[in-house]
Amino acid sequence: MHIVIMGCGRVGSTLSRSLEERGHTTAVIDSNPDAFRRLGPGFTGTTVTGMGFDREVLRAAGIEKADGFAAVSSGDNSNIISARVAREQFGVGNVVARIYDPGRAEVYERLGVPTVATVPWAADQVLRRLLPAGSEPAWRDPSGQLRLDTVYAPFPWIGHHVSDLEDAAGVRVAYLTRLGSGVVATARTVMQEGDVLAVFMRDEDAERAHAVLESGPEEA
Repeated sequence: MHIVIMGCGRVGSTLSRSLEERGHTTAVIDSNPDAFRRLGPGFTGTTVTGMGFDREVLRAAGIEKADGFAAVSSGDNSNIISARVAREQFGVGNVVARIYDPGRAEVYERLGVPTVATVPWAADQVLRRLLPAGSEPAWRDPSGQLRLDTVYAPFPWIGHHVSDLEDAAGVRVAYLTRLGSGVVATARTVMQEGDVLAVFMRDEDAERAHAVLESGPEEA
């Protein structure tokens, strides 16, 4: 895939390197040529100095063959204008814009431009690390009815099958992380100490589900 990135700050440069490590090509746009130093000496993509909503700048970055466009500069207006130009005038299907103002993010989402609202996202990440496990989900579906919680395998369940926990708590274990590696959980997977479980549950059942997780199979 070829991805065009507008903004060579910390997010844009990190994103570009991550994409290159996965075998994709990138072109990075920034109005300040000094910003390209963040890409490092190993960068093999294209750098274009200019504004991300300038059509000629976008063409120089290969927008006409691009599979995706990310607007991650420090300006909300520049990001959203660039994203709309990429999508509406060049027909790029995968477009995303970073937006600092959560109110604007909601408006642009309704206009069909996917956004990452930086401040709410960061606040949510901090919140989930401050509050007790289970009080805030790792993910919630758009309806607000389903949630994904990440929890350490509770001690009372160590040595038991995943299916035992699922049946008792009314949840589904999507996967688990064991010794740093992801494992797709099956009914016969036996939970081990140190496992981190990714657990789907209904939001309305979360309190009971976490109580069962903590209490163990006998009490359940």
